[in-house]
Amino acid sequence: MINMFNLNLSKNIGVPLYLFIYLIIPYSAITQTLKVDFVRDLENSLNKRNLEFIRKNFGNNENQNILKEFSKIINDFPDSKWRIKRLKSNIPNKEILRIKVSGKKIVNGEIHILESDFDYIFSILNGKIDKGTIKNLFTIIRNDDNKIDISFKIPNTVLTGSKYDIDIILNKPLEEVIITGGIKPHQVNSFFEQEILLEPLASGGIFKMTRAPSKPEIQIWSGIIAHPNGIITFTKSVDIVDKI
Repeated sequence: MINMFNLNLSKNIGVPLYLFIYLIIPYSAITQTLKVDFVRDLENSLNKRNLEFIRKNFGNNENQNILKEFSKIINDFPDSKWRIKRLKSNIPNKEILRIKVSGKKIVNGEIHILESDFDYIFSILNGKIDKGTIKNLFTIIRNDDNKIDISFKIPNTVLTGSKYDIDIILNKPLEEVIITGGIKPHQVNSFFEQEILLEPLASGGIFKMTRAPSKPEIQIWSGIIAHPNGIITFTKSVDIVDKI
């Protein structure tokens, strides 16, 4: 049996897929070198829902959009928590933050768990964080109480034009029950208009070989596994580069 899973209808299973793209992008009014207490203050402001702090310190061009999306995340995952760690950067004039977001919500008596990890790479311009990029994004939302033993093998970075494998492995596949799933690449601007084709996973997972685009970009893969124990949705970014 083949079904079409429309990302626009994701709210029916309590999965706010828009946050895969709009997981909070931090801006702050800071000096030309990142302050020691900046990470702590940013983390506290997110966890305390201090929108005024964010409103005052975000760049003007991003302010309205970021606040809008931040409010959506809080609404969909009221107890969501942020953990932020500064990483050592070997990129000139760039800083890196490792951001982890976790949360849960109850929909029709089922608990949906959110876990998201990504790196935020940015520069500091005129005392504010500017030109930010999200990389190494992996977001998963599941309602199976971790009963599904699943592994994700998707690279963070690949060379332009090269072939690479995407493997989502069900480590203990069911022999007599049909498990369905699908995965699809997305362009950021058309993400909401995409559909994922769900097909039986007779091989015990999703195994796909694909070719990277010919030009550097960030490619986004999103997918879903429908299992008797629950539903898992996931999104993974792959950085397409011309040299490693």
